[in-house]
Amino acid sequence: MEAKAIVKRLTKYRASLVTFSELGFKTIYSTNLGESIGESPEQVRKDFSRFSLKGNKKAGYEIEPLLESINQVLGKNIIQKIIVVGMGNIGKAFIQYKWFTTQNISIVAAFDIDPSKHNKKLGIPVLPLSELKEIIHGYNVQIAVISAPDSTAQEICDRLIAYGIRAILNFAPVVLKVPDEIIVHNLDLVNEINSMIYYVNNHKLYNL
Repeated sequence: MEAKAIVKRLTKYRASLVTFSELGFKTIYSTNLGESIGESPEQVRKDFSRFSLKGNKKAGYEIEPLLESINQVLGKNIIQKIIVVGMGNIGKAFIQYKWFTTQNISIVAAFDIDPSKHNKKLGIPVLPLSELKEIIHGYNVQIAVISAPDSTAQEICDRLIAYGIRAILNFAPVVLKVPDEIIVHNLDLVNEINSMIYYVNNHKLYNL
């Protein structure tokens, strides 16, 4: 869990550093960087020291070299190829998200069981599931997104793992069963909204 927390913070540091760079800043202090993402300067220095990201207490961190180092740690210096399985509303919204192109993320293909959704002429082709193995091996894809119904999510997950997928972002409202070495991040939007509704309606309980 600690490793996941560090990676999330590094991702936030990176986004903040990009913003500071675009504003014309050349250097930044751990205090400023920590404030920008809600972390203490001590936490920033601790995270950076873990990956040997060097700075100077008086002069701060040079933004561009720091960004380059964080990109290397996060694997952002190479294009990360992703596939999406399930072309419902979430799947369609996911492949149309323009932010990915600025993050060295390339969605090489999408898949759906419905033949009426298949289209190889789109910028991101929508293919039948029978082509999963060919695409995963051909593009050396290691990350997949599942936005299929819960009734088919586990079967799709099993096929993806068998073909070499190592990490899955799961939008299906079901807990996937995977080997220990496979990374799964679950994003159940309905549960997240319901949780927020509960906290809003019971906010007094959390302000005691």
